[in-house]
Amino acid sequence: MNVIGCRPDGWWRDRHAAMTTLVRRLERWALTEEADVAVVFERPPTPPITSAVITVAHAAAPAPNSADDEIVRLIASDPHPEQIVVATSDRTLAERARSAHATVCAAERLREMIEAR
Repeated sequence: MNVIGCRPDGWWRDRHAAMTTLVRRLERWALTEEADVAVVFERPPTPPITSAVITVAHAAAPAPNSADDEIVRLIASDPHPEQIVVATSDRTLAERARSAHATVCAAERLREMIEAR
């Protein structure tokens, strides 16, 4: 939700639509950039959002910072965490990701990259 929430564009009125839009934009970007992309939500979207292009994941149990915990778990379980870039504007998550040897980019920067101009 860091990437979705980095702009006050009314996303909170329809969270599911905002999540779906993010996934579709990430799909287009991933195909263009030939990037391996995962998005992690706090809880599973209802109805589910699926993708054949990117990984759509969610925290095991919804709780404060549970998506952050899942992101850090994914970094730690990857054999090459130094190749992972985490898009976030959350200072604590950024520190945790860097401590796990990932790179961090600002959520707004990712949003700029994935939005059609």
